[in-house]
Amino acid sequence: MPSMSELVRSHTDLGPDDVAWLQLLQADWQIIADLSFADLVLWLPDREGSGFWAVGQMRPTTGPTSYVDDVVGTFVPRGRRPLLDAAYAEQRLVREGDPEWRDDVPVRVESIPVRREGRVIAVVTRNTNLLGVRTPSRLELSYLQTAADLTQMIAGGWFPAQGQRSDHADSPRVGDGFLRVDAQGHVVYASPNALSVFRRLGLSGDLAGLALPDLVRELVPSRRRPDEETLSAVMGGRTHRDTEFGTDEVTLIARAIPLRPQGTRIGALVLVRDVSDLRRRDRELVTKDATIREIHHRVKNNLQTVAALLRLQARRIGSQDAKAALEEAVRRVGTIAIVHETLSQAVEETVLFDEIADRLCAMVTDVSAVGSRVRVRRTGSFGELTSESATALAMVLTELLQNAVEHGYEVPDEHPAGLRSTEEILAGGLLGEVSVGVHRAAGRLHLVVDDDGRGLPDGFDLEGSTNLGLSIVRTLVESELGGRLEMGPVPSNHGTRAVVDVPLDPLT
Repeated sequence: MPSMSELVRSHTDLGPDDVAWLQLLQADWQIIADLSFADLVLWLPDREGSGFWAVGQMRPTTGPTSYVDDVVGTFVPRGRRPLLDAAYAEQRLVREGDPEWRDDVPVRVESIPVRREGRVIAVVTRNTNLLGVRTPSRLELSYLQTAADLTQMIAGGWFPAQGQRSDHADSPRVGDGFLRVDAQGHVVYASPNALSVFRRLGLSGDLAGLALPDLVRELVPSRRRPDEETLSAVMGGRTHRDTEFGTDEVTLIARAIPLRPQGTRIGALVLVRDVSDLRRRDRELVTKDATIREIHHRVKNNLQTVAALLRLQARRIGSQDAKAALEEAVRRVGTIAIVHETLSQAVEETVLFDEIADRLCAMVTDVSAVGSRVRVRRTGSFGELTSESATALAMVLTELLQNAVEHGYEVPDEHPAGLRSTEEILAGGLLGEVSVGVHRAAGRLHLVVDDDGRGLPDGFDLEGSTNLGLSIVRTLVESELGGRLEMGPVPSNHGTRAVVDVPLDPLT
C-alpha cells in the first residue's frame, strides 16, 4: 500500500505545509471516526484536475465498517462520485443524496472539505454503515453531535490545531471516557466510562453540571496535579492539550479538544483514561532496570577485585610461565569486567559494542610488550548486541587481538623489551598494524582481524592447535555464539587473518 507522501509526490501539487496539515489531521482522525461510527477516507485532487486519489483511510472502533477492503491508492475520476466533486468545487459540507450500496450494505456518505488558510486542499468522506440502524442512545447522540462539530471545524479550517498531537503514547481514546463540557468548563454530558474513571478518584455523585477544573482540584492532591494554568486550560476545555494527574492509587490522562464549529468556542470534548496499571508497570520496569544495572555494577567491581588479586599473586611468583598465565587470566577477567561496566550504564540489556571494542583494542596494546609499536584500527560498526553476545564476543576479540600482537610481532633481540622505556619503544617506530573490520548483513555479524606480522607457522592447523587462546575463541564462537571461525594468511601481506561469522540475536 503506498504512503500518503508517495501519493502526494506522484499525483498532486500540494506543498510541504499542506502535507503537514493533513498529517496532523490524520493523527487525530481516529477520534472523529469513533465519534461518527463511520469510516473516513481522505481524498486529494489530482494535479491534472481529472479526479481524486484516496491517500488515507480510518475505520471506527465503535461501529461496523463500510469498507471491507482498503481503498488507499484508489483513483476516482470526476463525475463518478458527485458528492466528492461538489464538496471540493463548492467548498462546503455535502450531505444530501441517497445511500450508496456496497456489498448489499447501505452506506450514507458525507463529504467534508479540508480547508487550510482559506484554501480547500482535500476532501474527507464520512461513510456510515446503515445496516441495523436503530434509535440512537444519549451517548450516541452526544458522540454524533461532537463529530458534527469537528467536521464543521475541518471545513472551516479550525481543525486540526497546531500542537494538538498528544505527548502521551497512551493518549485517551473515545471509548475510555468521553465528556462534553460547555464554554465555562461545566460538564454537559459524561459517558458511563468517564463517570467510572472519576469515581475511582473518589467522586460519589454524578458529573453532570460540575465544573471540571474545580472537581479535579477537590479530588486530586496538589502534589499530584498539574500547575494551575494547565489544569484550568485542559479541564476547562480551552486548549488542545493533555495532562496527567491522580492520587497515589489512581492515575488519569485527560485530553481536551476545544469545539468551535463556527469559529467561536462553544465548549470542548474531553477524553479521560485510567492509566494506573500502565504507570504501575512503568514503575516496576524502572525498578527492575535499576536493579539490573546495580547487579552489573557489582559484578564489574567483583571482577576487578579478582583481577587485582591475580595481579598481586603474579608478582609473588618466580616462574615466568606461571606469571604469564596469571597475567593472561587478569586480562580475560578485565575483558568481562569492561562489558559489565558498560551494561551498568545502559538502560536496556543491550550494549553498543563499538565502545567496548575500542577499549579492548587499547587494553591489548597497553599490556603487550610490543603493543606500543603496533597500531590497532577498527572499520565498520558492531552495532547493538545483547549482553550475552557482547560478553562472548568481547572475549573472542580480545584473544584474537592478543594473538595478533604477541605472536605476529617481536622487538629485535638487541633491545630486550623488558629493559626499554615506553619512549624508547616508540622511538623505534611502528612494527605493524592490526585491522579490525566488521559489518552486519542479512542477520549476521562478520568480523575480520588482519595483521601484517610474520604470519602463521608452517603446517598450522586450527583444528589441531593447542594454543589456549585459540581454544577459547573456538569454543566461544562455535558453542556460545553459534558461528564459524576461520584462520589463514592475509592475501596482500602474508600476515594472519582471523574471520568470525556469527548470527545476530533477533532482538538486535
